[in-house]
Amino acid sequence: MAETSRLGEGVRAYWLIAGMWIRSAMTYRTSFVVTMCGNLLMTGLDFVGILLMFSQVDSLGGWGLPEIAFLYGLSVTAFGIADLVLGSMDVLGSRIRDGSFDILLVRPAPVLAQIGADRFAVRRLGRITQGVVVLGWALTSVHVDWSAAKVLLVPVMVVSGAAIFCAVFVAGAAFQIFAQDASEVQNAFTYGGTTLLQYPPTVFGKDFVRGVTFVLPLAFVNWVPASYVLGRPYPLDLPRWAAFTPPLVAVACAALAGLAWRAGLGSYRSTGS
Repeated sequence: MAETSRLGEGVRAYWLIAGMWIRSAMTYRTSFVVTMCGNLLMTGLDFVGILLMFSQVDSLGGWGLPEIAFLYGLSVTAFGIADLVLGSMDVLGSRIRDGSFDILLVRPAPVLAQIGADRFAVRRLGRITQGVVVLGWALTSVHVDWSAAKVLLVPVMVVSGAAIFCAVFVAGAAFQIFAQDASEVQNAFTYGGTTLLQYPPTVFGKDFVRGVTFVLPLAFVNWVPASYVLGRPYPLDLPRWAAFTPPLVAVACAALAGLAWRAGLGSYRSTGS
């Protein structure tokens, strides 16, 4: 009961802080629209690069453009949601250095909620919009023998993938507490992870694919379930039921990230500044 109450308190604090930043952003609506459009344009250049690549080749690792667009749309949409919700976690290192992290510790609200909602940026909706557009085009272009299970798996991949990326953000923030910064290390697994998942697993070595599947399970964001949807064999010959495990993987990642966050917060010692 205490944990449920604590969770409810954290969610309420998160939305209060996020709402403050949203109201601040909407004060200058023209600036907000221009910034979001710019964000949409910048993230869209990633897919333009893929389109240019396919102007010279017919397939990449045996996967055609619609199939890679499917991977891309899933990865970018899931990451975009996580980035919108917890994208501010990468500033934790700078807060530790300048001593402002101590201020969060004395406020009557969960620290994780305060960090996650800090500088909540609605402009990040541009990334989500772009991912959804590419995913929608991919769904109409791929040649798939659709079934009820495959149709339901698409939204499950997006939600579970967002949860997995959120867990990576939280774990990365915990690591920043231990390392006193290292935001670039976190970015390597978050921004680097979503870029990695935009390409098929067949272009990577098997040892690398094993690491992304069993050590840091980003493969369950899209590689494993998307292989099932598209009717393609996964390089590691996983059983077919593995395609339906992203929710379980997301829960496990969230639990481990929560433990890491508690450990990091418990080990924190003020900089004294």
